Amino acid sequence: MKINPLNLEKILKIKFTDKKILIKSLTHKSYDSKNNNEKIEFLGDRVLGLVIAKKLLEIYPDEKEGILDKKFASLVNKKKCLEIAKKIHLEKYILVFNPKNKNIIIEDKVIADCLEALIGAIYLDKGYYICEKLILRLWNDHIKASIITQIDAKTKLQEHSLKVYKVLPIYKLISNTGPKHKPLFRIAVKLKDTKFFIAEGKSKKDAEQNAASLCLESILIK
Repeated sequence: MKINPLNLEKILKIKFTDKKILIKSLTHKSYDSKNNNEKIEFLGDRVLGLVIAKKLLEIYPDEKEGILDKKFASLVNKKKCLEIAKKIHLEKYILVFNPKNKNIIIEDKVIADCLEALIGAIYLDKGYYICEKLILRLWNDHIKASIITQIDAKTKLQEHSLKVYKVLPIYKLISNTGPKHKPLFRIAVKLKDTKFFIAEGKSKKDAEQNAASLCLESILIK
């Protein structure tokens, strides 16, 4: 499988000095078990977090830490990274194992992780300033929208439980099935006087959020 990253560079408006680091950032471990993007993803995740945290402090200097944390989480999670990645059609450039050279559907997590790896590669090749400029351009609309803080289901349920019962909700892992690259988690949650509500998700966090949503719906809290 061969890719031409030239179009991606045009979309990013960045010309890499080291094309090898760009290709590495687009290489999934299923394609190359040694020379892949896992470690660069680790770096990119931290760079993304630094840029977004710095920007939030600039535009919300008087905001409480708890609110900033919620805004931050909504901007750097995997779902947001996936949304940004698809906006630049990143999935077209990712190298994954495909022996028969067929049109395959790349997993959402792989795409989101690849965006973080790409950010790491840009940081290594072009430095912090260029990387910051790109992140703020790609995340611009989402940062503007962060003026409205949406509280997630798990946080709402926790706040309700502490207010009414003075204890935290109880979460229980029911099962973790499926292959490593596509796991399926089943999580149950209950409050002091409710039954368990069970939901599924592609990650433990997603399953907990889905279960919390079910519990909130049952007690009519939105």
